[in-house]
Amino acid sequence: MPNIPAPLRLLLGAVMISFSAVFVKLTTVAPTVSAFYRMFWGGLALLALVALQRNRLRFSGKATLIIVVAALFFAGDLFCWHRSILFVGPGLATLLANFQVFLLALAGIMLFHEPLRWEIMLAIPLAMIGLGLLVGVDWASLPGDYRLGVIFGLLAALCYATFILSLRNVRVGQEAPSSTAVMSLLSLCCALILGAVVTFSGESFAIPTWRDGGLLLLYGLISQAVGWVLISQGIATVRASQAGLILLLQPTLSFVWDIGFFGRTLTWLECGGALLALAAIYLGSRPRV
Repeated sequence: MPNIPAPLRLLLGAVMISFSAVFVKLTTVAPTVSAFYRMFWGGLALLALVALQRNRLRFSGKATLIIVVAALFFAGDLFCWHRSILFVGPGLATLLANFQVFLLALAGIMLFHEPLRWEIMLAIPLAMIGLGLLVGVDWASLPGDYRLGVIFGLLAALCYATFILSLRNVRVGQEAPSSTAVMSLLSLCCALILGAVVTFSGESFAIPTWRDGGLLLLYGLISQAVGWVLISQGIATVRASQAGLILLLQPTLSFVWDIGFFGRTLTWLECGGALLALAAIYLGSRPRV
């Protein structure tokens, strides 16, 4: 795709990944099973791309260990996020998972001694207010499944933030021939971990219908392979502030698809909460200047 401008690649990637929660909601398989097939089909597609590009797929022992650890956290992210989608819907589940930007910012301050920026000081209370408007301030009155969905969404954010922190130690170069090679190995390791969870939990890998099979294949190819490749290619040359704004399309469109495909209704208070949370996510993801 050499003729596609970088901002457009980033935009197309964000749009493709925004359909992830839709695929999860539409399939009838268990949440861990759909997560397994996303990583399995996506990992195979990325591996094929590595072979076509004739990239080296050789890693040092240290890099391999880091990728396996990162895959463990990514598996935890998908395990929690898929359950959150089923309990609270694609829009809210995706928004909650994007709260990882605040956890990464706090990790930067506490672990790497980065300065506390005004954007973070403003973003965190904005996010809390937005979340309160979205889920309701009377937590005890919410249905048990809904509360569980919110908790799973926030746990997904924690797992994803830890996944990103783990990958900080993998350098593209001698240890990692290409970012696509890293993601192919990571995806297949993640599929192996999720497959083990499915096996030990007694769930079935069986795909009940051709429709489910097609949805799971598209989920892996679009969300894990093509969407990720477009984002990784586009983000390298797009200005950080512009990239952050474009990537906000993912949680925003997830809400749009939730309304359009599944008939979710939002009150004015919930709309205001979603906008506040999105603004907070953008502020939290702004790079240090």
